[in-house]
Amino acid sequence: MNKVILMGRLTRDPEVRYSAGENALAIARYTLAVDRRFRRDGEATADFISCVAFGRSAEFAEKYFRQGLKIAITGRIQTGSYTNRDGQKVYTTEVVVEDQEFAESKASSDSYAASHPHQNAAPSMPSPSAASADGFMNIPDGIDEELPFN
Repeated sequence: MNKVILMGRLTRDPEVRYSAGENALAIARYTLAVDRRFRRDGEATADFISCVAFGRSAEFAEKYFRQGLKIAITGRIQTGSYTNRDGQKVYTTEVVVEDQEFAESKASSDSYAASHPHQNAAPSMPSPSAASADGFMNIPDGIDEELPFN
């Protein structure tokens, strides 16, 4: 079985490209900084995991994910290789995203962004007036067609 579950913060905004052809497919790439449970010399350490999402998941990432946002993903590890311009073989490992979701409320995300201003981490979501007092956004009626899950 090849199953991965990760929770971490985006190191930068997702990079989204579209495949060529009549039925263009969105492809989003992003890196998650996943904290390690144990600390080295009292300092927190993290692993930086490359992730790729396709189709509606990629479009969702493009629209809502921003640097510094904490998300949880599930997927599978995929390895590959290619030969670079110098003729050297390069090996790759990435997580192919099957499911992705927010791992904190909008209020928590905004709080994190305020305490880490050098990261410019405020996610681009609908206007703050759409958020209720608990920090979660009120979803308007009829938006079901735009969500990547049902």
